[in-house]
Amino acid sequence: MTEPAIINGLSVDVEDWFQVGAFENVIERDDWNGLVDRVERNVSQILDMFEEADVKATFFTLGWVAQRHPALMQRIANAGHEIASHGFDHARVFNFDRKSFGEDLLKAKKAIEDASGVAVTGYRAPSFSIDQRTPWAYMELADQGYTYSSSVAPVAHDHYGWREAPRFAFQPLPWSDLIEIPVTTAEFAGKRLAAGGGGFFRVLPYAFSRWAIRQVNRRDERPAVFYFHPWEIDPEQPRVQGAPLKSRVRHYTNLDVMGEKLRQVINEFEWGRMDMLAHREASKAVQLAA
Repeated sequence: MTEPAIINGLSVDVEDWFQVGAFENVIERDDWNGLVDRVERNVSQILDMFEEADVKATFFTLGWVAQRHPALMQRIANAGHEIASHGFDHARVFNFDRKSFGEDLLKAKKAIEDASGVAVTGYRAPSFSIDQRTPWAYMELADQGYTYSSSVAPVAHDHYGWREAPRFAFQPLPWSDLIEIPVTTAEFAGKRLAAGGGGFFRVLPYAFSRWAIRQVNRRDERPAVFYFHPWEIDPEQPRVQGAPLKSRVRHYTNLDVMGEKLRQVINEFEWGRMDMLAHREASKAVQLAA
């Protein structure tokens, strides 16, 4: 008898081209309102892609975006997808203290729920910025009633990463049912490799992602967690002048092929919402070591 396919977690980090961490030192937040808005166009294309493939996903959305696009939030919810929080305006968690982080959570949650009409129970930190520097972040998430987070990249990276974190679901607090679902990593020659989507998926050959997801599903017998951004399917987006070369290379490489690569991975594996994945993984979650 054939074992049922593992259902992986499919997620979209809903932010516009000018809100990414790579450009945070070049584009001022005060200038966002005057820039060309392309997020609604791009998310609409993603919704059409998901409908064609008959998959459901989680849209981790900035409160700033939700305030300006309530009809889009309602379209996402009406299509059966989960809407979760990505913070209000893409500020990294390790730049907050607990009080200001709590205020950001509340502001984002209110904006998203007012726009969408649905309750928010999941969270993803901008730039996977929950790590060993932010032990208070999980306490605040638990106190505010979140059931899961997907905010950790258990790798070493120049912008983010918590190398010592578990690769799969864990309970960060001994007194709470809150679950952390890290973004996917694969293992090769004793090293962890980032393999959960985003720029890595866009830049590297598709065969790498196929190998990584298969490793997690078949060898580890766990679901993969995959993410991408709406701007990654938009090769016509404005070009940012003055950004570091490394940031521009990362941001603009292979935008023209991302859509087809997404269709390939969506159709090759089984996918579902992150809240459902968190529910299934709860019984397997390990306690985070003190």
